Amino acid sequence: MQIKGKDLELLISESEIQRKVKELAEKISKDFQNEELYVVGILKGSFMFFADLVRNINLKLKIDFMQVASYHTSMESSGEVIFVKDLSVDIKDKNVLIIDDIIDTGRTLKALVEALQKRNPKNLKTCVLLDKKERREVDFDADYSGFIIPDKFVVGYGLDWAEEGRNLKEIYCIKD
Repeated sequence: MQIKGKDLELLISESEIQRKVKELAEKISKDFQNEELYVVGILKGSFMFFADLVRNINLKLKIDFMQVASYHTSMESSGEVIFVKDLSVDIKDKNVLIIDDIIDTGRTLKALVEALQKRNPKNLKTCVLLDKKERREVDFDADYSGFIIPDKFVVGYGLDWAEEGRNLKEIYCIKD
């Protein structure tokens, strides 16, 4: 399989993803048991993970979406965080869980958490499917993390390369 003329190599299978989603949902359900949870998906990359995860969380929950931009047309982060779509609900005194596809430098998620903390939620937690720890540039880790992955560009299961590859059921890395 190829995208933009580059070969793809399977990194995480569909069954591994689904097992991890269920495991994360169980932890989240246990941590917030008997409480309402506002679940915020970060568009566009988290949409598949978000949908699978919320279907497996056993809590009363409400959902919303935000869109932030930190990537442009290349495979490198721009380093700049732009808030494109904001929340449509007030999160003051609410339990909030931000769901994103991946954390690498940590700049985007850290900036998002800092911005939302100013709105005085009761609790604010983060959940990512993928974590590129070796790329971290700021001191920030997600509260819930699925897979630690190597510093390779990944596509599939919602993640894209210039809007290609989001629909793949597995996660692939671009071969060098």
